[in-house]
Amino acid sequence: MALTFRQLEIFEKIAATGSVTKAGEELLLTQSAVSMALSQLEQLSVTPLFERSGRRLLLNDSGRLLLTEARNIMMGVKRIELMLQGDSDQLVGELLIGGSTTIGNYLLPALLGTFARQYPKTRVELRVGNTQQVAEWLESGDLDIAFVEGPCHSRGLVAVNWRDDELVVVTAPDHLWARAKYATTEMLASAPWIMREKGSGTREVFENAMENAGASYAIALEFGHTEAIKNGVASGLGVSCLSRIAVHRELEYGLLVEVKNPLLLSRSLTLLKRRESCCTSLLAAFLKVSGGTWDKIP
Repeated sequence: MALTFRQLEIFEKIAATGSVTKAGEELLLTQSAVSMALSQLEQLSVTPLFERSGRRLLLNDSGRLLLTEARNIMMGVKRIELMLQGDSDQLVGELLIGGSTTIGNYLLPALLGTFARQYPKTRVELRVGNTQQVAEWLESGDLDIAFVEGPCHSRGLVAVNWRDDELVVVTAPDHLWARAKYATTEMLASAPWIMREKGSGTREVFENAMENAGASYAIALEFGHTEAIKNGVASGLGVSCLSRIAVHRELEYGLLVEVKNPLLLSRSLTLLKRRESCCTSLLAAFLKVSGGTWDKIP
């Protein structure tokens, strides 16, 4: 016979009143129902839980030990009920957030810090990958929501604009393009490019822009991380096309040089959700901090 929450509830009331009859009256149960529940509970125990003193029931040491645990369980169940009903005065829980590389490394950490300070009883786990990986994690249920910089090609996900971004072509300060700070389509086509791997949103936007400009291109090196690309460009290994968000410090301190060009490199940073998912109170709070809203998502 398995222990039930109702048995613990009846046991706690008997302990509080010292009487099967009074416990039944407070729980709106018959005396026989209360007695049966107590009997079943004591059958699970190696020793009795009460000492009988006339009509009064007094807890023994085993009963007092059980009472402490029973009340902890009952309080825990009450907290769960309040949480499910949304009656808690403070948000609690865990969110699983995905971010493609640029967003995950350069935008989301600051937002997570702000969120943690506002809601200290919450926990957010950030998982970073390229756009394709993050979309797959979200669709499979491994994430609650995702922020990506590339187009979403999954039919199971819904995308909405979150922020605008711009890609820039960058070179080392001593590169030939750095003096004029401009490159023609022909110059872009002949350059050795250092880019992210296939599946990267930044790479996809760059490739689409080059194709729309009618320019061929050669990927000389593929790196899986933006920091590696920036270091490669600064070392003179090639040129690259990266988010302004990712290179603004290097541009400010002269470690990299922005090169104007005829490509159309503006893009939308995107908020992704599964089509049938709902917005919890915790998720709504995070979206408010991040500047996104669930209402905008169709």
